[in-house]
Amino acid sequence: MKNILTCLRDAHDHSLLWVAGAVCIIGVYASLSLARHASRLEGKGRKLWAVVAIIAAGCTAWATHMIGLLAFQPGMPSGFDPILTFTSLLFTIFGIGLAISLSIGSRDRRRRAFAGVILGLSIALLHYLGQAAYLVTGHVNWDYELIALSLIFSIPMFSFAIIVSGEKRPALRQAAAPLLLGAIALLHFYGMAALGLTFDPRIGLPPSTLSPGVIAPIVAAVSVTLLVLALLGLRFSTAARAQLARDRTRMKQLTDLAMEGLAICQGGMICSANASLAKLVGCTQEALSGQSIGVILPEISLESLSEHQEQDGGLLNQQGIKIPVRLLCKTVMIGSSKHTVVAIRDQRDRLRTEQKMRTLAFTDTLTGLANRLQFNQWLSSQCDRTCEASEHFALILLDLDRFKFVNDTFGHAMGDELLKRVGKRLSACAANGAMIARLGGDEFAVIVDVADAENVAEKIVDLLERPFLINGSVIDIAASVGIAVSPIDGNNPSLISRSADLALYSAKGSGGNTYRYFEREMSDKAHARQQLELDLRRALIREEFEVYYQPQVDPLDGRYQGAEALVRWHHPDRGMVAPMDFIPLAEEIGLICPLGEWVLRVACEEAVGWAPHLTVAVNLSSVQLRDSALSERVMQILEETGLPASRLELEITETAFIQDEALTYETLHALRALGVRISMDDFGTGYSSLSYLRRFPFNKIKIDKSFVRQVPEDRDSVAIIQAVTSLAVKLGMTVTVEGVETPEQQAFTVTEGCNQIQGYLISRPIDSNALRALFKEAMQSAA
Repeated sequence: MKNILTCLRDAHDHSLLWVAGAVCIIGVYASLSLARHASRLEGKGRKLWAVVAIIAAGCTAWATHMIGLLAFQPGMPSGFDPILTFTSLLFTIFGIGLAISLSIGSRDRRRRAFAGVILGLSIALLHYLGQAAYLVTGHVNWDYELIALSLIFSIPMFSFAIIVSGEKRPALRQAAAPLLLGAIALLHFYGMAALGLTFDPRIGLPPSTLSPGVIAPIVAAVSVTLLVLALLGLRFSTAARAQLARDRTRMKQLTDLAMEGLAICQGGMICSANASLAKLVGCTQEALSGQSIGVILPEISLESLSEHQEQDGGLLNQQGIKIPVRLLCKTVMIGSSKHTVVAIRDQRDRLRTEQKMRTLAFTDTLTGLANRLQFNQWLSSQCDRTCEASEHFALILLDLDRFKFVNDTFGHAMGDELLKRVGKRLSACAANGAMIARLGGDEFAVIVDVADAENVAEKIVDLLERPFLINGSVIDIAASVGIAVSPIDGNNPSLISRSADLALYSAKGSGGNTYRYFEREMSDKAHARQQLELDLRRALIREEFEVYYQPQVDPLDGRYQGAEALVRWHHPDRGMVAPMDFIPLAEEIGLICPLGEWVLRVACEEAVGWAPHLTVAVNLSSVQLRDSALSERVMQILEETGLPASRLELEITETAFIQDEALTYETLHALRALGVRISMDDFGTGYSSLSYLRRFPFNKIKIDKSFVRQVPEDRDSVAIIQAVTSLAVKLGMTVTVEGVETPEQQAFTVTEGCNQIQGYLISRPIDSNALRALFKEAMQSAA
């Protein structure tokens, strides 16, 4: 150490040493500035300035070393070997370039440490080649111990300097330059101290030797160039800092405008945060800066976040409350550094909205009960549990008796309020754990344990039978309830729902206000009805129907006055199907209109061939009467068949008026305008018959056979027929008595002045051929 200090104090020009130090500092600054500038560029510019930075670094080390050698005063003539001098420069540039290429952009400390070793060796090679190029007029001796120490001390410093140059913390990066300067100085002075010179006048300098006066301008030129590059690097650094400040200001302005929280992070630390994030966390923006992102996002690491897909997470605010958030990150360049921008979106409003949407999707908005969608999920889940764990349950389906009457009479607002009250009563009577749903309209469903099913059904019937007081009006309804048990009555949603529906249909068919368990016979009946419906549709296409006729006569003289057309169905397998078995079904499935029109056309075609005084009567269903185009179809059939309108009589039951009195009124008057006769069939079996007689244009009243069976023995039946006949005479209507089967009944009708009779006493319903033969025989007898 004493030799080193002696060498430094006595064997060097101190002013040149200061120049060497200044050149070293300037060169190191120029190299680092140009390298940073290169890192901020892309493409060819990046490569060009990287090469310039490497050359500048090599020239810095060479110029510093050469100035140090020029500062050395050996006390004898000296010079420089030109080849070794410039070879040392080339080796230095190559070694520094290799070290920089290994370390630049690398976060691996071991890789940077290796690059530092290469840099140290290249500087050591420069130094000792330079010393080998230093020629004197004497002998040169080396202290190899000092050489070894120079390498042992300086190379770790070079390695450590390159390691800290790549660290994230700015304070560590700033230590890189002093370490490099110290390593270079240590290497130089240890090396110079290791150099021993002995003057020998016999030894001269080779002719090719470059004198200090020649080498000094070259070194000066290199130093000036380094100074220019340093100034250029300063300009680049100043511009970069200004741009960085502008980028950060612009980024801050943009982040503050964002509605969602934004955190700009580097190395897991928050550099800045916007106002939205600060508000979400519950602190100031300044308080967030410098914190680890893990403080507010404890469950998330930046490395796990994707730039292409959002991720759910939890944000911990200042109160320790976990807030559900959605995260998305993006890597951006701010200045020359990569930063990670983390977007943090508060999900509380979205989750509340989704919960509301789920509630709306699975809840009946009117009653607050579950809707059909949620009920289907419940039912499917229950069936799955039944299959897996043999857990039995009961499905209860119900609908409200007379609910349509409430809607039609009091309006839909009253009907809606009634449904709300029904929902509350169902909730009150259902057992704990029962699942209650409104399926739509006045249909409800309940899923309960099998043991509770009958008790719940009884409560439902009892509670819904009790009157409802709504807006001052007393509403009386009832409930029809069907019960099916899984898996006995069905092991999947479709089967058990069908079983409960059949039980409900049975309860409603028995008069309502009761409950029924599903029975196998219900399914058989439903299957038979379904088959009958299919056969009925085919029958209309295959023309399996036939029109029969029952003659109508004058009870006084027995003369034929016409006949009533009656439809019959000859089923290919079942034979003759009774009208009461298929007419209601035809009305229900919408086939009664085409069937009725077919019967009307066939009857008119047949009646054209009868005697001109004979009429034909055809029944009209309530469904046909609700068709506003009925009168047009009747007129068209009359025109096509050629039957006079006066010979056609249309029979209508009282139930046809209940559906739509106004439309029925218009239709009947339109038919009367055509000349068609209108008859009220089954008089006395419905409601408000007298008011219908007053309002509607009837030509005839037909007394139902239920009143005729007991005459003349039953005084009540006799009184009814007498009253109806008297009423008809006063209203100018004719009277037809149906169901006359005995001579006594015929005699009674004559006595009471009835105008027309029909029944088994005259003839059973017969086909068209038999009817024509009957009419022909009567005409021949009269002749």
